[in-house]
Amino acid sequence: MTPAEAGAEHEEKLGRLARLAAQTGAGGILLAGHHNIAWLTGGAANRIDASREAGSARLLVTADGRRFVLANAIEMPRLVDEELAGLGYEPIEYSWTDDQDPAHAVRAARARIASGASLAADWPLPDTTPIEASLARTRALLTDGEIARYRALGAEAGRLMARICRELSPGDDERDIAGLLVDGAAAMRARAIVALVGCDDRLRRYRHPVPTATKWRHVVMLALCAERHGLVVSLSRIVVSGAPEDLDAKTRATASVFGRLLDATRPGATGADLFRVAADAYAAAGYPGEERKHHQGGAIGYRAREWVAHPASAEVVQPRQAFAWNPTITGTKIEDTALLLDGRLEILTTSPDWPSIPLANGLTASDVWPLS
Repeated sequence: MTPAEAGAEHEEKLGRLARLAAQTGAGGILLAGHHNIAWLTGGAANRIDASREAGSARLLVTADGRRFVLANAIEMPRLVDEELAGLGYEPIEYSWTDDQDPAHAVRAARARIASGASLAADWPLPDTTPIEASLARTRALLTDGEIARYRALGAEAGRLMARICRELSPGDDERDIAGLLVDGAAAMRARAIVALVGCDDRLRRYRHPVPTATKWRHVVMLALCAERHGLVVSLSRIVVSGAPEDLDAKTRATASVFGRLLDATRPGATGADLFRVAADAYAAAGYPGEERKHHQGGAIGYRAREWVAHPASAEVVQPRQAFAWNPTITGTKIEDTALLLDGRLEILTTSPDWPSIPLANGLTASDVWPLS
């Protein structure tokens, strides 16, 4: 993306925030969450400690469109020189000792908005109005630049997963396989925010198999959520060597649920609508009730799931939005990230030369990989 394109995307998002502030009656919006700052800036990071969802730096966008970066004296020079270079943020710097008081940044932000106006924030901060749910909807509509970055990330993640899977051998330790996912993501300038590996009995017992000191013999599943420029893709693959007899039938049944979810992912559909689609698809495939054993996925973007489909969900599918569906039947799973654009779906995380199961509309689901 050229500097001009990056600047235009940033200005569009600033406009969205200013409109949101006006709609909610706030004098400004204070952002602290990594996902929101990455969204607004096209990938800038405000964290030093990656175990925290919010960093010490905050961005303030006022209802009249002004922009500020609030940070302590440790972080400000780097933020201005590198992360926010060329984006026109006015610095509000304070001592790191002042930063120990969460209310200090709030007071500094309040000094930049109209007296008596409310201050909205994406993070639980004193004397602010929570606004994260509205921000999530503001993030949902992908720009052309985000779509290009998403396609590149998805393609690389699909290739990475295929390469790792093809190099596996029975007897590999789950933790070592997870290490390959983490290292592989880093090599493509991404971060593995989820790296699950589960094999054999653990795969049948646990839907979220955190890797352990277990060596796989017959079946192993790898699941990866990779983040780059703030955007996240999710995908899972299964490798088999002497698989259980029912794995093929279960995987095809899971693929049918995946296909029904993809087909129903259309602008205007609600999360509740999509949950019902999944439930009906499991029943039609001969596995009623599986939708209650694990979430089915949902919208993805600057979080691994922006929202998941569930019976009471009122979230609505947007026309330019990414989705990661992950239906499971005990012992198997299908998961990929797809982009809804102009009424059409494309799967972003396909793996080259990977076995596939045909679905409707020319799409496919990733099948298991049989070791030769």
